[in-house]
Amino acid sequence: MLGILGQSQRTCQGWSRRHLLQAGGAGLFGMSLPKLLAAEDLGTAHEPRAKSVIFLLLFGGPSQLETFDMKPEAADTIRGPFQPISARTPGLRICEHLPLTADVSNRFAVVKTMSHDFNDHSGGGHYLQTGHRWHLPIGGGFNVTPQDWPSIGSVVDCVTKQGQAPRLLESSRGADESSVMPNYAVLPNALGALQEYNIMLKRPGETAGWLGRRYDPFVTRIQKRDKDDNPYWRDCTDEELTFQVDGMQTREALTLDRLDRRRSLLTQFDDARATVSEAAVSTYDQYQQRALSLVTAPQAREALDVTREPDALRDRYGRHLFGQSCLMARRLVEAGTRYVTVHYDCVDGYSWDSHQNSDDVKNHLIPTLDQAYSALLLDLEDRGLLDETLVVCLGEMGRTPKANANWGRGHWSTLFPALLAGAGINGSTIHGETDADAAYAITPPHSPEDLAATIYDSLGINPHLRLPARDGRPTPIVDGGEVMKELFG
Repeated sequence: MLGILGQSQRTCQGWSRRHLLQAGGAGLFGMSLPKLLAAEDLGTAHEPRAKSVIFLLLFGGPSQLETFDMKPEAADTIRGPFQPISARTPGLRICEHLPLTADVSNRFAVVKTMSHDFNDHSGGGHYLQTGHRWHLPIGGGFNVTPQDWPSIGSVVDCVTKQGQAPRLLESSRGADESSVMPNYAVLPNALGALQEYNIMLKRPGETAGWLGRRYDPFVTRIQKRDKDDNPYWRDCTDEELTFQVDGMQTREALTLDRLDRRRSLLTQFDDARATVSEAAVSTYDQYQQRALSLVTAPQAREALDVTREPDALRDRYGRHLFGQSCLMARRLVEAGTRYVTVHYDCVDGYSWDSHQNSDDVKNHLIPTLDQAYSALLLDLEDRGLLDETLVVCLGEMGRTPKANANWGRGHWSTLFPALLAGAGINGSTIHGETDADAAYAITPPHSPEDLAATIYDSLGINPHLRLPARDGRPTPIVDGGEVMKELFG
């Protein structure tokens, strides 16, 4: 069961009177958020390259040595158990278990020299999704906090709602300011929810943080149930990959029947829509009304119904949670969503945080990545969407060059690769050089700030834009990052 999380949120039409007064005291004369954004809009040097972004976060940290920076000449304790194969990209040493990705490498660029010094999953995930270091120290926490920096998707949502990115709305897909589709969505769960040792864990990085919960993403939730109706998370089959309203502070009229599995999903949607009166809807705050609109409007119903896709295409993506989530990401951007994050986090019980051995990496993680990623690029291309959709794929860290006896590797944020495709990215290219052990960059490394600046720039959003923080001070959406212009034609 895949459901929309519509949490109870405070109504937030902008900044509080106190914040505006503080902004005025800072010399901004009480300007509204749209005026502040306009004042901070320093312009961009080009038309936006991308109308949407799909951000694939391989949470846990894939090994660079087992994926896109293989070192077959390295020592036995370093080079890993897999062999490189040829790809369409000259000089790319790609893992033998990524044959489909190797065949589409002419459509993406490899940045081999991503690097940061926050060697921690929660902090690293926050860093990559926001472009800012987490406010807590390494090892100092695991969960979302109100002091977190806003995610890139939340900033995109904010500037789009405030009318400071009008060109983002000029989409051939028909999206406009009145669209019920969210600007920012997260699939298939809140980051951390699939980690079975603590299903209440919610990792930082994907939320709006201090920008305000109005700009939090719409998040789906996959929750399977066994024969005794107990929740579990593994081995998602096609029957459970359906959408359902969930998580709202619901009244009976808004609840889709979880137990009556004989009725079709769309029938349940139609029944829910028919039983909700305008008076009932008016009692919800803005966020809840948007959540209700999302699951009852025909446009959203169609986008969220993955069973509308041909069986052959669903098979191409893979009948696993990551594959179907990538397919759903394509459906959402096609329907008008601007920023979709897909977390590959402990899917089907397997984790990229591979300390113990390479069996899960070899038999499950790399093959499902290979299948879904290659299918996503080809599907976007076939639909004419790849030229206007930036696809970013990476982990929050890499793995230590030296492996243990079982081919597990430790955390290594010093060096890891990223793949970027679409929206004018030059395919068949490699950027950055690494040393003989894939331990350090020997050309200038790229930071999370650089990645964030590149994403914003691709969307036509000035990376030097500033937004008012909680105390009203104008705060840059990226602090010091440089657009990776060498990636583009």
